[in-house]
Amino acid sequence: MIARLLAFVAIIYVLGFALFAVTLGEPAPADTPKVDAIVAITGGKGRIEHAAELLAEGKAKRLLIAGADPSVRKADLVARLHAPKKLFDCCVDLGSESVDTRSNAEEARRWVERHHYKSFRLVTSDWHMRRARYEFDRQLDSRVTIIPDAVRTEPNFGTLFAEYNKYVLRRLSVWLDI
Repeated sequence: MIARLLAFVAIIYVLGFALFAVTLGEPAPADTPKVDAIVAITGGKGRIEHAAELLAEGKAKRLLIAGADPSVRKADLVARLHAPKKLFDCCVDLGSESVDTRSNAEEARRWVERHHYKSFRLVTSDWHMRRARYEFDRQLDSRVTIIPDAVRTEPNFGTLFAEYNKYVLRRLSVWLDI
């Protein structure tokens, strides 16, 4: 009986991983309406670049880069991204309070509430979008519209496996209230 139960759990786990791996986050459609803001989570290639491009294109009024290292300055990003200094001076906030996905969502919630925003694009990697979206949905009022905008990557098996386990463990910890 116990062996069957463990086999069943293992099958569910493997099928869940397969589903997770083939249903990664997608970029937002090109015709996505303008939003109040953009929140980009640091930690993956192309995230900040994509968010800065969206801001420069006028897709939002302001950008929060959540999880920025406290030593990073706007001038560093302007130089690295070859972005207009004027745009970064007026419309980009560097959030350095967060250290993981859950605290990224908490930091973003405070920022969204402070600015009274009703909608924003969430920019992160395709493999990270499911867990990020879960954390942001838990933190933000349901009246705030979140548009997921995943940056396409080519994650390896190890990245996918680690992210799937983080996602499953986070869902379990919330379910078990621990």
